[in-house]
Amino acid sequence: MITPKNGKTKRDIIKSYFPSKLYDLRASVLTTDYKLLYEKVMSLDPKIRFATIFDMNGKVLYSGHRDGVENLLSPEESQKSLQIAINAWKSRNDVSSKLGRGKYALVEYEKLKRISMPLDSDHILYITTDVEADHAPIIYRALRLKQDMLHTPDGLP
Repeated sequence: MITPKNGKTKRDIIKSYFPSKLYDLRASVLTTDYKLLYEKVMSLDPKIRFATIFDMNGKVLYSGHRDGVENLLSPEESQKSLQIAINAWKSRNDVSSKLGRGKYALVEYEKLKRISMPLDSDHILYITTDVEADHAPIIYRALRLKQDMLHTPDGLP
């Protein structure tokens, strides 16, 4: 194959425009910098109160609150809330063969909104926002961030 002056082959150029394969997400998450992911999530919108990355067994990999935000739940209640999210994603996965994989879930309470999304089959990103937050752009940016953090720049292994 002929290589142009810039060093990229035609195949390289085509792959950059039409990525066909994604990283194995499980391997990507194992090497993910959870602190960096947390920091990027928190920078998505000032109305994000809290973010946690945890596995399907409830083990918290990284978690934190925005400075000045009051915790509404005790540590025990927070753990119970994570378990509820885990069980909900397990239930969603039971029907994914017919409906497709879930991308995110949004629950609006009187005092906050909770957004959860799978990072892969074993890890979940859990975000809470102020109730008046515009959740649609937060979800969109979080999905994009997830893709950027867990895939190579051109989406290929």
